[in-house]
Amino acid sequence: MNSNRPHRVNRPSRFLSFGASGIENEQVLALVFESISWDIKTICVISSVSRRFRAIARRVLWRLLCVHRAPGMAAALSGADLSGRIDGGWNSLAKLMFYCGGGESTRSPGHFASESRFSKTSGRFFLPKSCRGDLLYVSDVCEHRGVGCGDEHLGVFRGVFREFMKSKTWQCLVRRQAELEVKFRCSYCGGRVWSMKAARLVPKSAARRLGSRDGGLEFFVCVNGHVHGTCWLIPLSSEEEDESVVFSGEEEDDSEDLCWL
Repeated sequence: MNSNRPHRVNRPSRFLSFGASGIENEQVLALVFESISWDIKTICVISSVSRRFRAIARRVLWRLLCVHRAPGMAAALSGADLSGRIDGGWNSLAKLMFYCGGGESTRSPGHFASESRFSKTSGRFFLPKSCRGDLLYVSDVCEHRGVGCGDEHLGVFRGVFREFMKSKTWQCLVRRQAELEVKFRCSYCGGRVWSMKAARLVPKSAARRLGSRDGGLEFFVCVNGHVHGTCWLIPLSSEEEDESVVFSGEEEDDSEDLCWL
């Protein structure tokens, strides 16, 4: 070794280096977000800071947010393996939970939904009789005033299938040779979608469940099982409010999750 060679001195950086033991540590971030009740807007902000934070959010934070805010639905959709993956990704499910896509045809903008309830019993009203074995969660309707539509209100709803590509609904679409839409994409994952109205797979029970007029309901399902739909809402008379749709066979217990911002 040449004793005349100057020794390199490692000077401390002006900035802290956050590595695996710092704020970029997944466990540390999880504890931070747990302390603020998994605020979705804060996760959106931190996801935009850097690619590394975005990757951590996609890998860990969105999943934990879904599990924290809607444990029953998250368990049902993941097959009780809450550490695994789901179709479309946990980030898409988180967006579906908290974002109403609005109605493009009526220029009703999308927005964060401060409170959303998803029910698998409601989902059964959207399934044809031959597909009632599928698991579909559907949200309550979010009312929008349609631009230039008089006194009518647009109802916007969203939902998600479990393992859509293994469902009877998907098999029905395949048997009917339903074509994927060209102009529309999923609002939550960007995947291609089928029009259930074009495929003639919208049961009358769906419109009755939402309080919509016949022919006034449309919804789309993407390749990952995300649902986005709209309907024209009508005021119900007292007699109509007393009516209910009764399914043949034994009813399952309702399972609902309340998601809030």
